[in-house]
Amino acid sequence: MKYTSSEVAKILRRLNEEHDTLIGQENLGSTFLVASGEDVESLRPEYDYAQMQQALKENEAKVRRIKHALNVFNSTHKLPGYDITVDEALVLIPQLSARKARLGSMRSNLPKTRERGMHTGGNIIDYRLTNYDPKDAQRDFDETSAELAAIQTALDLFNTTEKLEIEL
Repeated sequence: MKYTSSEVAKILRRLNEEHDTLIGQENLGSTFLVASGEDVESLRPEYDYAQMQQALKENEAKVRRIKHALNVFNSTHKLPGYDITVDEALVLIPQLSARKARLGSMRSNLPKTRERGMHTGGNIIDYRLTNYDPKDAQRDFDETSAELAAIQTALDLFNTTEKLEIEL
């Protein structure tokens, strides 16, 4: 069947929830406590080791198959409007986010600020000076912010419109 990347993400989320549920059931059913003198069989929880392992393996195989198909799709399809693959965009977005955060701090620096608490006495006053023009940082922040928003929007559109073939 054909699915969008957004639909695939929802399928993967559901499979991960199913896996967590299976692990929880395994944790609850694989061991149990019995006080001496109690009837072990009447207290034994329902649990089939082989069946549980098979269910976990099947779930994990589905996740692998779907993630592989998504990875191949993302590494072979270009993001419309950009000369990069979807896979590259998924790497670029956190890079741009980190750059935006760094530039956000740099743009707010004053060209010259007085340092406090460096010396307990004397007439020496220390100043921290920027080694760049904060206006340049502001400009680069604005450009990075716009680029990040544009790529995120393009990726959102791609993820909700382009379809890939996956056999569940």
